[in-house]
Amino acid sequence: MLLIPCPFCGPRAQIEFAYGGQSDIVRPKTPDAASDQEWAEYLFFRDNPKGSHRERWCHRDGCGLWFNLLRDTVTHRIARSSPVDEPRGGNA
Repeated sequence: MLLIPCPFCGPRAQIEFAYGGQSDIVRPKTPDAASDQEWAEYLFFRDNPKGSHRERWCHRDGCGLWFNLLRDTVTHRIARSSPVDEPRGGNA
């Protein structure tokens, strides 16, 4: 089981959380002018790295807040947990 450090509640079991996918996905700036390809990339295409990856999680059974997690997809080691509105800074 993965122990996830919620930046608001502290470390909790993975079962309390909902995975929200890759973080830092940017919606097209002009939705009406976006091409089908731009919408497809926004909606469906995500990075699938081997190593460090920024993810979005929600503490569903706790505070209910969303946050970012920097996690290694190979070792599952969590390097950083931060609120979604916190500036990214470096690799986090």
